Amino acid sequence: MRVPLRWLQEYVRIDLPPEELAERLTLAGLEVTAIERFGVPGAPLEWDRERIVVGQILRVERHPNADRLLLATVDYGRGEPKVVVTGAPNLFPFLERPPERPLKVAFALEGATLYDGHQPGWVKMTLQGRAIRGIYSDAMVCSEKELGISEDHEGIILLDPEAPVGMPLADYMGDVVLEIDLTPNLAHAFSIIGVAREVAALTGKRLRYPPTAVRAFGPTARRLLRVRIEDPEGCPRYSAMVIRDVRIGPSPYWMQWRLRLCGMRPINNIVDITNYVMLEWGQPLHAFDYDRLVERAGGRPPTIIVRRARPGERIRTLDGVERDLDPEDLLICDEAGPIAIAGVMGGAETEVGEATRAVLLESANFDFISIRRTAARHKLPSEASARFGRGIHPALTLPAARRAAAFMQRLADGVVARGVVDAYARKARRVTLPLSAQDVERVLGFAIPPREIERILRALEFRVEPARPPARSRSAPAAWRVTVPDHRLDCQRPEDLIEEVARIWGYDRMPETRLRDPLPPQRGNPAWAFEERVRDILVACGLQEVITYALIHPDEEARLAPPGVANPYTALDYVRLINPISEERTVLRHTLLPGLLRTLRANLRFRERVAIFEVGKVFLPRPGEALPEEPRRIGIALTGPRDPASWLPVDRGRMDFFDLKGVVEALLERLHIPGVAFERAEHPSLHPGRGAEVKAGGRSLGILGELHPLVRRAWELPDQPVLIAELDLEALQALAPIAHVFEAVPRVPPVVEDLAFIVPESVPAAALAAVLREAGAPLVREVHLFDVYQGPPIPPGHRSLAFTVFYQAEDRTLTDREVATLRERLIRAAAERLGAVVRQKEEGM
Repeated sequence: MRVPLRWLQEYVRIDLPPEELAERLTLAGLEVTAIERFGVPGAPLEWDRERIVVGQILRVERHPNADRLLLATVDYGRGEPKVVVTGAPNLFPFLERPPERPLKVAFALEGATLYDGHQPGWVKMTLQGRAIRGIYSDAMVCSEKELGISEDHEGIILLDPEAPVGMPLADYMGDVVLEIDLTPNLAHAFSIIGVAREVAALTGKRLRYPPTAVRAFGPTARRLLRVRIEDPEGCPRYSAMVIRDVRIGPSPYWMQWRLRLCGMRPINNIVDITNYVMLEWGQPLHAFDYDRLVERAGGRPPTIIVRRARPGERIRTLDGVERDLDPEDLLICDEAGPIAIAGVMGGAETEVGEATRAVLLESANFDFISIRRTAARHKLPSEASARFGRGIHPALTLPAARRAAAFMQRLADGVVARGVVDAYARKARRVTLPLSAQDVERVLGFAIPPREIERILRALEFRVEPARPPARSRSAPAAWRVTVPDHRLDCQRPEDLIEEVARIWGYDRMPETRLRDPLPPQRGNPAWAFEERVRDILVACGLQEVITYALIHPDEEARLAPPGVANPYTALDYVRLINPISEERTVLRHTLLPGLLRTLRANLRFRERVAIFEVGKVFLPRPGEALPEEPRRIGIALTGPRDPASWLPVDRGRMDFFDLKGVVEALLERLHIPGVAFERAEHPSLHPGRGAEVKAGGRSLGILGELHPLVRRAWELPDQPVLIAELDLEALQALAPIAHVFEAVPRVPPVVEDLAFIVPESVPAAALAAVLREAGAPLVREVHLFDVYQGPPIPPGHRSLAFTVFYQAEDRTLTDREVATLRERLIRAAAERLGAVVRQKEEGM
């Protein structure tokens, strides 16, 4: 909700700076999320008080040298009037006829900073005098664009006739708007008056209500209109007034400006008045074309009927959409059919337009649940349905209707029919609650002076009366009978009153109290902490976490193996649901892979690269036990280009087994799990020859590899490598050390050299690297594979593996002789244990 402070100050005096007022409101539960300024200090464009003022156009003449330009003589209250050149189209009508009222404008003098109305966006400029088609002009009549109000540059602003000539525009219409985020229980503050009531209670100022008196003439409203409520539960009260002889036109600029500040678009004076009063009082209103209702009634006084929709009924709403109505929809009808969806949107057939001469003004009260359901059903959120959907008391219908009728009389020259047709089918009950200072202290934990409790409640318009004390309890604490005001539907218990006292007293003023009892012992959650650690590592590797359904269909796991191949997942029994929510969710999963592949397929419709992981439970039945085992797993799925698209040089090759292996290695390394080994493995879900099993500490940690082509097709995935892994989180946590030892940074540099070996094709690179590390320990610190080669001159059935070896001692720099001795030891160990032959330089090293 947007609250302009200039409007708010009409009802309560505000002495606080906007920031302090925002803080006070926020601490009272009305969270101010933003402060926006227009024209005042701190605004994106501050209106210069000396150079941007209110002016009055005295006459309008044609430019002697341009058909599309005018000369406007403007009195700005300081010396001689100025003649300025303008092309404003809304001034051309005044060439042929003089204005009926003074033309007040926003007038800028030379040196003023404005927005350039002829450039897109918001480009500031400094106004300078120059000759335009032979006429010198050093001032400007401004449009909304030039003042930063809106994008409108089609015409200049025409202010209200009452605007004082020469007044700084910042004083006349500069404003500060508070953006307040109201929770659903603060319906009483969903209006300018509601916020003013809160401010008055917080600051101790007096609340001033706007006048609602209206002068009525002619026949009574009861002769012009009838109202029948057929659904009192949906519509407790319906009040209506008739205003005749209205003149449709634009509303005054002050009203348009306030509506814009509140985020609403001005339409015409009648519609603007209903919106203005809704924002002011919090009671939505609607205006019907009364003559159109009479026409629909065959020339007789119309009868307004409030009822539920009937089967097959339709209505074309104000947005031009033909809508099918639901039997639960509450409607405003006449005898010919629906004319509005109650509390949500009016019908197009009875819309107020330029030809309207009489208005039926509706001010009704509706059941908040019904309005919320109807607005959601038809996808029609609106300011009216937002207010009705939070709950409004029926007592607000009359003051809002009279306030709007008075505006229509003043701003549209309307004649208000005498009286109000007021159908009050279900009267609201008056709520009276007991309260005592002792109750307040018991609930809040500290005492508030009784006099202050009374002041707060009375400031919020609760009626507070002393409760009669018991005969023998002369020294009993202060106690009251509190009558809840009409606008406070949320106060139904004494605790609600205590909450009101506490928030106005100030949550920041509540004393801090230490617990009398010692704090309970702090116990960690190692399983949860380890999961979070795993998530952080995988996210740092560039993966995104997903959460998939634990409930699946058995056919999904059946597709994880090619046809005719033994499937380790479907071989297990399932935990089945007796009453599944759908046929797709009938059993608990044995593996995370179906959810990952489903997510992969869905995302590949919109993007070419997907890298995801999931940490979750699988459910494995235990023979003879009612509940299954629920081990935790880590699932990973990758596919697409190695690097995302970028304007920088990137690797656009497809991810393969080694990209996945790198992610798994990074995870295990950062978990400091020792003795990790990758071994070739065959698995039904993996491509033959492109899968591996990862082991550590003598136990399996999981599988990884490229998805089998037949499985990929069964899951309707694109023809490209899809990499998957599933790791045992329980095993990882068991092997991960609680603490690990850091080594000091070496003080001496290493000796680095490359060694290449020719080995049988069956020898894994990891096995040769392990032999080199073991043979050279402790002076061989690191061994990295950097090249794999097959082909001439390497013999058939063999390959070349090239490693970078780091020799390093902690206390000295190794000599050439020491390195040579180590090198010979490594070559000898590789030959003896794996049959490796060092590759000589003349062979291409």
